[in-house]
Amino acid sequence: MKVQSVKNLILTALFASLTAVGAFIRIPMWPVAFSLQFMITAFAGLMLGARLGATSQAVYLLIGLLGAPVFTEGGGIAYVLRPSFGFLVGLIPAAYVIGRISHKSENVIGHIVSCLAGLGVLYAVGVPYMYMALRVFAGTDISIKNAITSGMLVFLPGDLIKTAVCSLMSSKIRRRVGNILA
Repeated sequence: MKVQSVKNLILTALFASLTAVGAFIRIPMWPVAFSLQFMITAFAGLMLGARLGATSQAVYLLIGLLGAPVFTEGGGIAYVLRPSFGFLVGLIPAAYVIGRISHKSENVIGHIVSCLAGLGVLYAVGVPYMYMALRVFAGTDISIKNAITSGMLVFLPGDLIKTAVCSLMSSKIRRRVGNILA
């Protein structure tokens, strides 16, 4: 096995593990908990690029679906019925978009733009799934407006702060260890 392949495998596993850690740093809310998963996903996209960043999140999702309790409230295949599952699925394309856009820019502003685009993707996948899960699986009578409020708007200020912190930190980290990650 090539050194580059081993390095990619290790970095992918590392960011999958860090996403699990980010799930345990949480504030329970209804219908979705506040956690640091998106921040770690953004780091994965920024530090590993589109392909490996998305792969790390797919590995995280697969590990959780196989039963390891790595999500904010456990794990297992039944998690697909939870309102938060769409946000977990959304981590994969979010990391990809962040990695794809940030590849073109090495500065903080470029990182912020890429993280905001990834956040938009996360919300575009997660909020409709949450709405559907609440209505179909849970039988909750929730309006689209309430789904947008409870699945996005209440999280937006925190996600913007996480985006800024992640962008600042990743720019500094990439300058110091960029050749290791490339």
